[in-house]
Amino acid sequence: NAKITILEFGDYQCTFCYKFYKNTLPILMDEYIKTGKIKMVFRDFPLNGDDSIMAGEATYCANDQNKYWDYHDILYNNWNGENNGWASAENLWKFSTELNLDMEQMTKCMNEKKYISKIESSNSDAESLGLTGTPAFFIIDQNNNAIKISGAQPIDVFEKIFNEIIE
Repeated sequence: NAKITILEFGDYQCTFCYKFYKNTLPILMDEYIKTGKIKMVFRDFPLNGDDSIMAGEATYCANDQNKYWDYHDILYNNWNGENNGWASAENLWKFSTELNLDMEQMTKCMNEKKYISKIESSNSDAESLGLTGTPAFFIIDQNNNAIKISGAQPIDVFEKIFNEIIE
């Protein structure tokens, strides 16, 4: 029921997405999301190749077991750079095990590429919105007016927009 939505387009391997996750998102969570003032939506924009695509697929497969945000968090909490193997299939399985996911269900979902069309659709949406990098954000008010923010901006950039919307 939040009046403001943050729509993030991100890539789990992206350096600046990781910086946003570590530096800005915790404040947004504590002061805005957990208080119900804002809701957050994450959309995949996998610019760093196959491991980014697989990581996105794994979050949706985890969502089948009600663990989307847990998987999202374990990816960023294990982030270790761009295109260096930390988001490999082997590590995605390890993360699934750490979250106590049903591995048979997870394996079936990943092998079937059940959510590849969702990743492709999200990627197409990002491109049609003119996005060329991650992270990219749209702050959307209750009237569907959207303000775009590019890059891993500090909390004050977000708060300035929230205050303008709320006034």
